[in-house]
Amino acid sequence: MKSQENIPTSKVARASQFVKATVKVGGNYVKHYGKKIIDPSLSKDELHEANAKDVYQALSNLKGSALKMAQMMSMDKNLLPRAYTDKFAMSQYSAPPLSAPLVMKTFKSYFGTSPTQLFDTFEWEAKNAASIGQVHLATKNGKKLAVKIQYPGVADSITSDLRMARPLAVQLLNLNDAEIDRYFEEVQSKLLEEADYELELKRSVEITSACSQIPNLFFPSYYPELSSKRIITMDWIEGQHLKEFLQTNPSQEARDQIGQALWDFYNFQIHDLKQVHADPHPGNFLFTQDGRLGIIDFGCIKEIPDHFYTNYFALINRDLMSDDKRMGEIFRELEFILEEDKPDQQVFFHGLFKQMIEILGRPFAQQTFNFGDDSYVDEVYAFFEYVANVQELKSASAARGSQHGLYINRTYFGLYTLLNDLKANVRTTKPTWLMSKEELAEMV
Repeated sequence: MKSQENIPTSKVARASQFVKATVKVGGNYVKHYGKKIIDPSLSKDELHEANAKDVYQALSNLKGSALKMAQMMSMDKNLLPRAYTDKFAMSQYSAPPLSAPLVMKTFKSYFGTSPTQLFDTFEWEAKNAASIGQVHLATKNGKKLAVKIQYPGVADSITSDLRMARPLAVQLLNLNDAEIDRYFEEVQSKLLEEADYELELKRSVEITSACSQIPNLFFPSYYPELSSKRIITMDWIEGQHLKEFLQTNPSQEARDQIGQALWDFYNFQIHDLKQVHADPHPGNFLFTQDGRLGIIDFGCIKEIPDHFYTNYFALINRDLMSDDKRMGEIFRELEFILEEDKPDQQVFFHGLFKQMIEILGRPFAQQTFNFGDDSYVDEVYAFFEYVANVQELKSASAARGSQHGLYINRTYFGLYTLLNDLKANVRTTKPTWLMSKEELAEMV
C-alpha cells in the first residue's frame, strides 16, 4: 500500500477534504439517477460502491476521529449498506500508512532522536495502520517490539473533525439531532482519551495485570521508558487477524476456546473491574491455532458508573421479564422512558425496549449459547434496523437512553459479532446477583 506523505492538520485543510467528499458523493447521485432514467430497474449497488470509495478515501487521508468514525460504523452491520461496511472495515488495520519522514518527525518531537538510535533495529514500513496510529516492528536487547505511533495532529483535530463530520453522520446513521448530539459528546470524550497514549499505557498495564488469570488470553508487556504521549512501545506478539485465522479453517474446539476466552474477558472487566475494553473490532485481537487470544490495544476504555451498572445489568435477570412495574422503573432510570412522555408513549416505548432486552439478553438466559447460529445475530441487527426507522424515535425532541449505554451497547454488539464470526459456543457466565430464581435453584 502506498504510504501517505502528509496529513492535513489545519481546520481549513481538513474541512476541504470533507467538502471534496460531499461534492463527489453528490456527483455520484447525479450519475446514478441519470442512468436510472434510462434503466428504471437499476439498483443502488453501484452508487453505494462509488460513495463508499470516495468517503473512505477522504476519511483515510484525514486519519484520526474521521477515520475512527468509519471504523465504528463498519462494526454496525445494520447501519450502512454492505459496500460501506466492507470498505470502512479496512480502517481497522489497513489504512494508508505514514511515510518515513513523518515517523521520524514524531520521534524527534517526543524523544529528540530518531527511532534507529532508540532501538537496535527499526522497520520504517508500518506493519499495520489504523485510524489513530500505526505500528512498526523494532528490536532491542534481543526482543521483538511493536512501536505504535500516533498520526500527527490527531489529538488537536478531534473536536473540529466531529463537528464537520456531523452532517455526514446524520445522513448515514439515520439519527435525529438530539441523538447525534448525545452520541457525539460521548464519542468525543472517548476519542480524546484514545489520543492520550500516556493514559492508554497506564490502563494497558493495569487491565492486562488484572486479567492475566483468565485462561487462553495473552497480552504484551509495555515499556514506559520507550513510550511517550504519542508513542507506545510494547512486546511484539504473534498471531493472526480474524480474517486470516478463519481462512485456515480452525477446529471447532479452537473456535469455542477462543470464544470462551473472549466472553470471560468481557465478563470479568464489566462485572469485576467496572471498566471495559469498549472497542472490540477485529484489529485489536490476534488469534492462534492452538485456541488462544492476544489483545493488543487498550486505547478505548469505558468506565462504568455504579448507578448505570446496577440498572443496566439488572435487566439481564430473567425474573424481570414478568415484573413490568420494576422494568418500567429501570427504563426511567436509564432514560428509555422520559418524564414528559404521554401515557400512550410510555406504553409504546415500554414494549419496544422490553423487546430489545429480550433479544439482547437471550444469551444470558441460557447456560451455554451457540453464537454460530446466524439467525440470532440476524435477528439482533434486523431489530435495530427496525428501531432506526421507528418514527416515534426519529421525531423525538430528546435522546433516549443514558449516554453511558452507547459504548456498552457497542461493546456487546462487537462481542456478539466476533463470537458469530468465530461460530463459537460459549458458557454465558455472569454474577450471581444477576441470576434468576430458577438459575440460583439449579446451582444448589
